[in-house]
Amino acid sequence: MLKHAENTTNCDYSEWENGAALIVKEWQHERSDFSHLDQRPHNWHKHYRGQLLCIDEGLIQVKTDEGTWILPPHRAGWIPPSAMHSVYFCGSLKGRSLLFTPESCNQFPTKPCVIEMSDVLKVLSNRASTWSKTEEISAQHSRVLAVISDEICTSPHESLYFPLPKDPRLQKVTQAILVDPNSKNSVEHWARIGAISSRTLRRLIRNELNMSFNEWRQQILLIHALEMMARGESIGDVAYALGYSTPSNFIAMFRRVYGESPTRYFSNRGI
Repeated sequence: MLKHAENTTNCDYSEWENGAALIVKEWQHERSDFSHLDQRPHNWHKHYRGQLLCIDEGLIQVKTDEGTWILPPHRAGWIPPSAMHSVYFCGSLKGRSLLFTPESCNQFPTKPCVIEMSDVLKVLSNRASTWSKTEEISAQHSRVLAVISDEICTSPHESLYFPLPKDPRLQKVTQAILVDPNSKNSVEHWARIGAISSRTLRRLIRNELNMSFNEWRQQILLIHALEMMARGESIGDVAYALGYSTPSNFIAMFRRVYGESPTRYFSNRGI
């Protein structure tokens, strides 16, 4: 699936019950490595160890029972031990997985989340990638692990999450929009797919997801925009595909939601 930077390419450390409390595995792939997988999610699965997926380049989408999480560059996604999930990749990828034994991540969030990848967390995770994966960590490494754990617990959570509704009617509408996110159809059109009125659709979204229809729709479009940009499409093409009259209008909306322009959002940060 991924081209590992280590020699033990076939070793799935995520299932190791023994070994170090923290195992770091680096990986990367080019878009051509599995372009046939870009639009196909991997099977649902779980791991013995908790995972922190740290993204340097590219974008990963993680689906759980509760919703969809987007991991763009310089962010990290936390998946607790034994949490069912499915992933797919957008564009070229480079990053690392921090794999924690269940007993070493009791203080971490109990549900999947996306956090900002701080400089401290990036530097220390790179350092931990050189540690032995089979031996217990030393006292010195334990102190580094404690700092890594603190960074994970205190890093700000990012709103890169699209919740999956529970109501079956709203689920039908959600799937239809995800299949055709660029559609300019009205709220009445989407309501008919769920066999409900537009008023009921708005009420369901407000009650279940605590947002308006327009906010919900915008969140779907932003996820789609992130995926398009991760595949290398220009901001202009993304803006027009999402129905914006000019790229500047799209950039203004993006900055309002994420606090920075799309270019800066995907830019590499020097350490």
